[in-house]
Amino acid sequence: MSSQEEILSDDRFSCVARDPRFWEMPEKERKVKIDKRFRAMFHDKKFKLRYTVDKRGRPVNYTSTENLRKFYALSESDSDLSEGDSKELMVKKKKKKKAKGKGEPDS
Repeated sequence: MSSQEEILSDDRFSCVARDPRFWEMPEKERKVKIDKRFRAMFHDKKFKLRYTVDKRGRPVNYTSTENLRKFYALSESDSDLSEGDSKELMVKKKKKKKAKGKGEPDS
């Protein structure tokens, strides 16, 4: 087989190297930016499906949230907010659990 350099130096294929249609997409542009309105889809149970078989019938073990993270990204300003919000949610849940424990009568 010919090497990549030989192929690109060939006159028949030289336009391929210069044509933007054949360039590889940059890593930061591959994912679609999602704003804060849709960040719930990354952790909400409604969006989570567990797959056991792929489209060809082979056994797999992954979830739809992995696909969401593969194709979508939070915008930079929202990703900072979401990290802070997730920490705040954990603190709120802990406070609720403590409040419920205090309100229960002793047996």
